[in-house]
Amino acid sequence: MGNATRTEVESPLATDFLNIRSLLSEDEITIQEAVARFVDERVIPLMGDAFDEHRFPQELIPEIAEMGLLGCSIDGYGCAGLNSACSGLVCQELERGDSGIRSFTSVQSSLCMYPIFTYGSDEQKERWLPQMASGEVIGCFGLTEPDGGSDPGNMKTNAKRDGSDWVLNGSKAWITNGIMADIAIVWASTSEGVRGFIVEKDMPGYTTREITRKFSLRASDTAELFFDNVRLPEASMLPGVRGLRGPLSCLTQARFGIAWGVIGAAQACFSEVLEYTKVRELFGRPLSHTQTVQLRLADMSRRISTAQLLALQLARLKDNGQLHHSQVSMSKWNNTRMALDIARDARDLLGASGISVEFCAIRHMLNLESVVTYEGTETIHELIVGRELTGHNAF
Repeated sequence: MGNATRTEVESPLATDFLNIRSLLSEDEITIQEAVARFVDERVIPLMGDAFDEHRFPQELIPEIAEMGLLGCSIDGYGCAGLNSACSGLVCQELERGDSGIRSFTSVQSSLCMYPIFTYGSDEQKERWLPQMASGEVIGCFGLTEPDGGSDPGNMKTNAKRDGSDWVLNGSKAWITNGIMADIAIVWASTSEGVRGFIVEKDMPGYTTREITRKFSLRASDTAELFFDNVRLPEASMLPGVRGLRGPLSCLTQARFGIAWGVIGAAQACFSEVLEYTKVRELFGRPLSHTQTVQLRLADMSRRISTAQLLALQLARLKDNGQLHHSQVSMSKWNNTRMALDIARDARDLLGASGISVEFCAIRHMLNLESVVTYEGTETIHELIVGRELTGHNAF
């Protein structure tokens, strides 16, 4: 049951009750179907064991790269140049497999390739982006610190000029892709404000430590990064931005992907429990024949449909150059809460089976406990929307 694919769900309304598909272009549908097949055939069969083994399935990286999913919204440099709905649908389908797979792709694309593309020099773009698009170079994003979290302005990591070089000291925590990364996009406090640096894995003084014993995102590479007098040439700095605007703009890109991605996790849980209630009998009839279960399934469908419309509108605004970061915050907040609530309710409807990795609900539920926190907690996004509505900063 936990390996059920989209095509095994009987009703076409199950995960697209409002026929959102009719609002998509042919190219968007083609991209979604291609990634959906990849997830059904290659990702889902691996994820139960990968989650159980606390292992990110690195063997999937070449296939993800070959499909053009890394940096897929970037034009040039070996990237696919897809529109925003396509990139969102990529995230949705990947997270239908597992949040760890979507997180890997989001970090590579939105948090590493995006800042190099947007703020990097021509030399940095030419050197790194083609290799990152092909999966030859993996990146991680160093912003969060042990005492930073929701307050990135409280940054302790610093870089000081020393002749023509910079010397980097500090640490970062809860960094996705941190162990396998070949480069890290590290944000540090300097005399010029917050600046971004490309730190290479073999630079002296740069070390990593895996974060283990997680009960969420177990099929994801998570690490701490440490910088002990790491000497960086001027060419390692991203020249096009200074201040928190740089890392926050990257987070907006990643949050956009999350707002789409979590829909996939919700769809996976909903499809699984919908089929389960049709075959699980209690008191002489299938669960799906009872009013209580139908009400709960209907509510899941309503919330998924609302999230789909919200995410699609977000993509259309983004492509039209009209997207505001607070709209992304509303979407990340609403859709992640939706997905977490559905995963929890699906787990409950599965009864005792719901705690088994043979079913996907518990895995998605545990993953979403992280997704609702990272890239801005629910409270942070509520306050961002509140600030936009009132004009007053209540942080």
